[in-house]
Amino acid sequence: MKTTAFIVKCAVVTILAIIAGCETDRIIFQGPYHVRFTEESGFEKESHSGVISVEVHNVGPALDEDVNLGYTIGGNAREDVDYTILDERKRVKIPAGEYVGYIRIKLINNANNILRSQNIIFTLQTTNRNGLDVGQGPSALGKSYTFTIFDDCILGGTYDGQRAAGTTIYEDLSVTSQDCETYTLSDWNLGVFNTAQDMDLTFVDNGDNTLTMCQQEEENLADTLATIKGTGVVDPLTRQIIFNITLIDFDKQPEVSLTLKPQ
Repeated sequence: MKTTAFIVKCAVVTILAIIAGCETDRIIFQGPYHVRFTEESGFEKESHSGVISVEVHNVGPALDEDVNLGYTIGGNAREDVDYTILDERKRVKIPAGEYVGYIRIKLINNANNILRSQNIIFTLQTTNRNGLDVGQGPSALGKSYTFTIFDDCILGGTYDGQRAAGTTIYEDLSVTSQDCETYTLSDWNLGVFNTAQDMDLTFVDNGDNTLTMCQQEEENLADTLATIKGTGVVDPLTRQIIFNITLIDFDKQPEVSLTLKPQ
């Protein structure tokens, strides 16, 4: 028994020795400290209505004063036509005691049913702090950032919706299209039915500010209630859409009226 115990003890010691021998020293980053774009690229459709924040960060200790950086603007997207910069142009600041600063842009939806893309190229150039490199390493990784703006169709985008005579506003309804002629609305069930199921519908832009919703079946309704069709109009200035949807399978074929307003 003593021999067996001795063998087990030796085996445990050997295993611990092997594990200890495999340990590696922790690698602690000690520079060179630098600033760079956190990501190298991004994209959105021109109908995106929110503010886009392009992140620049300090790879090193937080500093006790602001880090101010200069950058250039390139690419084929047109400033104040395809996008606008919300803060001071060609300057980005990482506030004292923090690690991150932002170039904030907002896209301009000038959809014209021509599907293509433009890009913005931001390139960091200078910093007000000595010893703080621009870009990471000899190849200056993260020194440039490319943002691509994808064109959208005229009616494409995100909308707030409301039923006629209703008070509830339904946010973040999307209208999408692959050809700028046939569109899909993500949900028309704005409290029409007592269910949380999204009910999409397909409609056609007639090119004269009117819309046609051909007869179609709503898959989330019973077959005896599922048939709908309708018409719509578009305000060419505000891009507001009004739908009139007929519930064909119901008695007296009631009509539901919806208003969509671009966000």
